[in-house]
Amino acid sequence: MMTAVRPLLLAIDTATPCAALALTAGTADDGEVRGCLNMAGGKTHSRRLLLLIDVLMRESGTTWQDVDGIAVGLGPGSFTGLRIGMATAKGLASAAGRPLYGVSTLDVLAAQCAGAPLVCSMIDARKKEVYAALYRRDAQGRQVACTGPLVLPPVALASKLLGMLEADESVLLVGSGARLYGAELLPLLGGRGRVAPAFLHEPSAAALGLAAGEKAVRGENLDPIEGMPLYVRGSDAELNLARKLAQGAGEGGR
Repeated sequence: MMTAVRPLLLAIDTATPCAALALTAGTADDGEVRGCLNMAGGKTHSRRLLLLIDVLMRESGTTWQDVDGIAVGLGPGSFTGLRIGMATAKGLASAAGRPLYGVSTLDVLAAQCAGAPLVCSMIDARKKEVYAALYRRDAQGRQVACTGPLVLPPVALASKLLGMLEADESVLLVGSGARLYGAELLPLLGGRGRVAPAFLHEPSAAALGLAAGEKAVRGENLDPIEGMPLYVRGSDAELNLARKLAQGAGEGGR
C-alpha cells in the first residue's frame, strides 16, 4: 500500500531507442529528481536495461526498500521497446511488491515543454508516419491533451494542426517525429510552427516519474497483470493477418 506522502518511484521509458531511467520523489509541483540515466546506442534494451537500473540504484544509494512504486512509459513507440519496458516494470513491481503506474510517452514529451502554450508531441512510427497528440497549456501551466493519440503521415498531421490552431497561435513540435519530419512540416504550417531544441526530443524519465507521482497520490495504478502498452497501431503481424483475412473474405464472396 502507498503510504509515502512524496512517493519515490523508479521510472522506466523504452519507447524509443534511448533507454531513459530516473528516480523521482513526489510530483511535478512539489517533487525532486534523485537520479537520472539515459543511454542510447547499439545495444538493445533487453541486453542492458536491468544493468542500467542496477547502476542507477547503486550510484544514487537507493535500495528496493526505499522505492514506493514503478513508473513505466506506455508509448506509443517501438513495439519491441515497449514490450521490454512493460515486462521489466511488471516484473520489478511484482518482485518488490510495489504498485505500477503508467504514463503516455506523448504526455511525457509535452510535459517537458511546460512553457509552451501549444505543443504537438510526435514519435516516429516508421512507415512514413508519426504517433502524435496535441496539447494546450491550462491555467495551472499543465499540458492538457486536445486529441487522443493518432497515427498518421506528417502531411495529414500538418493539415489537422492547421484546423485546430486559433488565430495567431503557433505550435511547438517535439519528439523523434519532429526531429525527423520538422523540416517537412514547417513550410506546411505556414510559419505557425517551430521545432523544439534537440535536447527535448527524447522522453525524460524524470518527467515520467513526476507525472506518475501524481497518479500514485491519487491511487491510479495499473493492473500488474493486465496493464498493456499504448500501441495505437497494430503490429506488422496483426496488420498482415488482417489483410489476409480481408483478402480471403473478398475471394470467398466471388
